[in-house]
Amino acid sequence: MTDSTVHQKPIVRSAGISVWRQIEEALSLDILAGHLKNQLPNESVLAERFRVNRHTVRQAVKALVDRGMVNVEHGRGTFVRNDVIDYQVGRSTRFAHSIAKARQVGNSRVLQWSELDADAEVRQLLDLPEHASVLRIDSLDIVNEKIVGVCTQYFPLPRFAGLAEIYAATGKTHLALMQFGVTQFQRRMSRVTARLPEKNIAQQLGQPASMPILSVESVYVDADGQAIEYGISHFCSDAVQVVIEPD
Repeated sequence: MTDSTVHQKPIVRSAGISVWRQIEEALSLDILAGHLKNQLPNESVLAERFRVNRHTVRQAVKALVDRGMVNVEHGRGTFVRNDVIDYQVGRSTRFAHSIAKARQVGNSRVLQWSELDADAEVRQLLDLPEHASVLRIDSLDIVNEKIVGVCTQYFPLPRFAGLAEIYAATGKTHLALMQFGVTQFQRRMSRVTARLPEKNIAQQLGQPASMPILSVESVYVDADGQAIEYGISHFCSDAVQVVIEPD
């Protein structure tokens, strides 16, 4: 690795942002850009690069560990995590497409489903009339046998009556929708937020409740522009990062 390959934004000691936080940001940019791969330089090298003491570097690296961007292997060093999935939020993409693109093995495990009266928010998002019913499906997104997402999806009834059984069998939403004639779809709305998880979601994800998650809300429409699905997925922030694709 040479100096020309890394992020060169200077450290400003009077910027109102702590020095270690600036170092954390510089290193995270290097990792996301692919300039830092495999093993991080040791503390002495990083201290020399940023012209700080090793304690300051240690704080920055710990922050990267807390964000799930690197792992510390005692006796070996600090290594960049390369198993983070890029969830490409595009007009015609789903999480399953991002898993396939990353050449990883994934599917959804349906936990339960029910038919219920849609509340006002769900009716608005799915363009449904008052007293409309929806199919609610709760599931887990699993990649390489690890739970990375906790999901709840709503589908209009009666159009998608029976979809849950097909979804449970195929493990893929888009494959289940194909059985109902939906071969083309578009994402009409997405909303991405970072938040602390509820206790039950943290337990399902196998992470502490003090660790933030990424919540992605989406509304999909069919080729005729009719709303077919509203879903919200809660992802481990150390396993999934959201990439916004331009239209």
